[in-house]
Amino acid sequence: MPDVLKVDNLSAGYDQALVLRGISFGIPEGQSLALLGRNGAGKTTLLNSIVGVTRYRGGSIALDGRDVTRLRPDQRALAGIGWVPQERNIFKSLTVEENLTAIAKEGPWTLESIYAMFPRLKERRGNMGGQLSGGEQQMLAIGRALILNPRIILLDEPLEGLAPILVEELLAALQRIIREEKISAILVEQNAKKILGIVDHAVILERGQIVHAATSEALRNDRATLETYLGVAKAEAAAG
Repeated sequence: MPDVLKVDNLSAGYDQALVLRGISFGIPEGQSLALLGRNGAGKTTLLNSIVGVTRYRGGSIALDGRDVTRLRPDQRALAGIGWVPQERNIFKSLTVEENLTAIAKEGPWTLESIYAMFPRLKERRGNMGGQLSGGEQQMLAIGRALILNPRIILLDEPLEGLAPILVEELLAALQRIIREEKISAILVEQNAKKILGIVDHAVILERGQIVHAATSEALRNDRATLETYLGVAKAEAAAG
């Protein structure tokens, strides 16, 4: 199965700061990847580098075999890289429906299919983006990425700061998008256990480098690695 996205020996950062060093991985068609690691490990920087908003230092990024390393962010988006940043980047002065229809591209993801995935958005289709709750804004941000019909979608901590009931609702939607719709995806998330059940593979970053790579199932059952790099077992003990 060919890789939708291939990152090879990528090094990047901001201004004079080098954050990522020699990052390499591939994502096959219809597969998903969790990017895990502690705060400051380089997860968001890696997504930003794939999107094209960091300073490139070396290596390459290919989408469907096409080298996109030197393309501008808007060109990468047109090529098929969808992005849901932490800031969500919705148009708060436009309605929900205007947010979606203003950027829609032809493909299987339509206004109707977005509303079917997120009924809350259909209920609030006449509301301005700024009138939505945080969870609803996140649904809209994901809908905006999907309606561009990308080849791969990048989600940067999509569950951060949401109420537990909305976390479960979004997790269910992400599982449908990834497992049933077979959208290739990269998810950044602090809580590994929340997303290891819905993705195919996982890599752990530390100090801008990949220190562990495995299937999501293998990592979910690897308590030693989870504790060493993510402190999962310690966090569970403290919560108990």
